[in-house]
Amino acid sequence: MKKSVYIIGSKGIPAKYGGFETFVEKLVENRISPQIQYHVACLSDDEAYHHFDYKGVDCFTIKAPKLGPARVIAYDMMAINYALKLVKNQKIDQPIFYILGNSIGAFIAPFARKIHHAGGIFYINPDGLEWKRAKWSKPVQKYLKYSEKVMTKHADLVISDNQGIESYIQKAYPWAKTTFIAYGTDLRLSSLTAQDEKVRHFFDTWASKEKDYYLIVGRFVPENNYEIIIHEFMKSQTQRDLLIVCNHQGSAYFEELRQKTNFDRDERIKFVGTVYDQDLLKYIRNQAFAYIHGHEVGGTNPGLLEALAQTDLNLVLGVDFNQQVAKETVLYWDKKEDSLVDLLHQVDKQSDFSDLGQAAKENMKEHYTWEKIVGEYEELFLS
Repeated sequence: MKKSVYIIGSKGIPAKYGGFETFVEKLVENRISPQIQYHVACLSDDEAYHHFDYKGVDCFTIKAPKLGPARVIAYDMMAINYALKLVKNQKIDQPIFYILGNSIGAFIAPFARKIHHAGGIFYINPDGLEWKRAKWSKPVQKYLKYSEKVMTKHADLVISDNQGIESYIQKAYPWAKTTFIAYGTDLRLSSLTAQDEKVRHFFDTWASKEKDYYLIVGRFVPENNYEIIIHEFMKSQTQRDLLIVCNHQGSAYFEELRQKTNFDRDERIKFVGTVYDQDLLKYIRNQAFAYIHGHEVGGTNPGLLEALAQTDLNLVLGVDFNQQVAKETVLYWDKKEDSLVDLLHQVDKQSDFSDLGQAAKENMKEHYTWEKIVGEYEELFLS
């Protein structure tokens, strides 16, 4: 008999967004066991309760009302209720509900009771420390922290994708039952070469060239420490560019950053916008002189895994979450004045970091392949 797993909390598949959506996509496309049937909630603006098949997965749409930040809570509630209806109608035995993120937390108690009443098991993935993100107002941060606490009280298991997050959950909520299953990454190199038209178009557009730029890739939010990185980079003597791949267009934070740092007066600093072509993005990562990672509040950040799989030299903010992932395969900096600029001056004179690159790739191969992660999830679901 097949084990039914209901995944709720991502925007759905096929993946068009970031972390959770990519995770769900990889979980289903790398499936090993035929004993698991996945059912995935998909957020829709126009269709309610429409089912479609995607890679053997039963996807169902939820048309949640547009309530600003509260929309995600309504979406989770509607998705759980609809999934419970499917469980009842189809007489499904011991369903697993896997909820991604803590948004619904404060309201989870009655839903957890319904899941257990239906003979189901309730797992959560708390993601990173969402309540610490600067984009949220103080009341929203307070709500998210409370949600996190309530979720851990009602879940049968808290699954963290970073050992630092698991340690934090164990310390903050000693009643929680926890486990660690990493996030995965793709180790294959880009199929593009230096001669490809889209490659040359990118480098010509930004007047930059292979192995002659530092790189940042990530969400354009304050807690990824763009201000510190740009400020320190501007103090450095490097002749190389700083290419920043992010969703900066139309962002108030972009203007705020420009006023604080005057980066527009430094011709080395180039905001290139988003790069949706994954093959091109891999090539850009692989050909960077160094990748700079300033993410501070997440769990395992997918961007860090991608950098470790592709780039030889990675300059990483030395917080616990990043250290748990990168170990000794990168060079670390901190938020103290001149920490990053000193590191930039140290590495800028050198040219060969293949030893670090090799160690990073070995670490990824041993701990972070999707095959390994999917195997661990399937073992959990089937147990």
